[in-house]
Amino acid sequence: MEPNKKAKGGEVKIVDRKIWPATNIAAAIVTLKPGGLRELHWHPNEDEWQYYVSGHGRMTVFAAGARARTMDFEEGDVGYIEKSMPHYIENTGDTDLVFIEVFPTPYYQDISLAEWLAHTPARLVDQHLETGEAMLKAIPKAEAVIKP
Repeated sequence: MEPNKKAKGGEVKIVDRKIWPATNIAAAIVTLKPGGLRELHWHPNEDEWQYYVSGHGRMTVFAAGARARTMDFEEGDVGYIEKSMPHYIENTGDTDLVFIEVFPTPYYQDISLAEWLAHTPARLVDQHLETGEAMLKAIPKAEAVIKP
């Protein structure tokens, strides 16, 4: 992911060893506008620790066996997601939702569902999900990160 990613629904600012060579941790400062959504994604390299700075949000985390958990967060709350668990965060309030993601690794990594689907052969995905190859080919190859 680029160090700074802005969209209509908010922005993500990445700080890791690429930006600050002296650090052994990676972090992201995420701002979601009202109604904004941090798209479904996962982190393949480390667990994620979150601190909610301001606003109100809701996070859903998916686990194996068709299990999911949805939690509401507000200023001062902390969140935790295990490595490689898909999750998304939405702003449920009427002001900006700001939170910090921290990872015990020098480099930030994430994979979005859209990015993964866009880079997997459409025929293979269609055979498993029956979405239609045309829909899969229409998914942008570049990660969106924030949805309005």
